[in-house]
Amino acid sequence: QVQLVESGGGLVQAGDSLRLSCAASGRSFSSYAMGWFRQAAGKEREFVATIGRRGDSISYADSVKGRFTISRDNAKNTVYLQMNSLKPEDTAVYYCAANNWVTSTLRYEYDYWGQGTQVTVSS
Repeated sequence: QVQLVESGGGLVQAGDSLRLSCAASGRSFSSYAMGWFRQAAGKEREFVATIGRRGDSISYADSVKGRFTISRDNAKNTVYLQMNSLKPEDTAVYYCAANNWVTSTLRYEYDYWGQGTQVTVSS
């Protein structure tokens, strides 16, 4: 059982950077693989990045590869998403998720979700 709260979203211009944080509370944060997903208005929620329990097993969606970096600090019970070179296409609500089994790109394999944080990138 883990509770997740995202923060760090906002309104930026194309080319700018943001760092999202996901603060976790509850038992055994380090036992969960973590993921970031996003959902644009009128679209389905899509995979962004995932990271394993020890900071390994990192994967990215092709659309963000080379621009976004996922990391975690188990001592702080926090996972991060550093977003560089932001594009208007990155505009979405970004969700943090926890998976108690394995790293995954599939949203239905995640057990816990935060409420999301809005990222808006203007042209």
